[in-house]
Amino acid sequence: MAIRDALLPEFDHEMATTRKVLERVPEGKPDWKPHEKSMTMGRLAGHIAELPTFITWALTADSFDINPAGGSGRTPLVMSSRKQLLEAFDKNVSSAREVLAKANDEDFMKSWSLLAGGKEMFKMPKIGVVRTFAFSHAIHHRGQLSVYLRLNDVAVPSIYGPSADENPFA
Repeated sequence: MAIRDALLPEFDHEMATTRKVLERVPEGKPDWKPHEKSMTMGRLAGHIAELPTFITWALTADSFDINPAGGSGRTPLVMSSRKQLLEAFDKNVSSAREVLAKANDEDFMKSWSLLAGGKEMFKMPKIGVVRTFAFSHAIHHRGQLSVYLRLNDVAVPSIYGPSADENPFA
């Protein structure tokens, strides 16, 4: 089985679950955060919406510089509305899925580097970038966001099983 064929069902499942969580982010609370050191809800939701781009970056280039010389770095996404958030997420998921579906096993074994101002932050095989920085990273932050939802008295969707608000097995 090709690596992409093993990853695609997991990608589809995780992105659908992530979308369920993003659909519940309340409007009007983009600056809310549980602790001074925490990301705001609007930034955390935006960050989650951005994470599928790691797949696109990893499988279409050999590196990505988050702070390139000349100051043309990317602007982090902050949720301004649920519609804007979901449109960005859906666009990023669609692009990532398209690239993932075209990748071959050799593509996944090539090295990829994350750079900051030209300095290499890390280097790993592209499969590691996909698994760690797209899948696991999104799952991690999705868990954080589910806590933000709970603390704002928003019903938490079922993720891997029942939540206190939703039981798909009942």
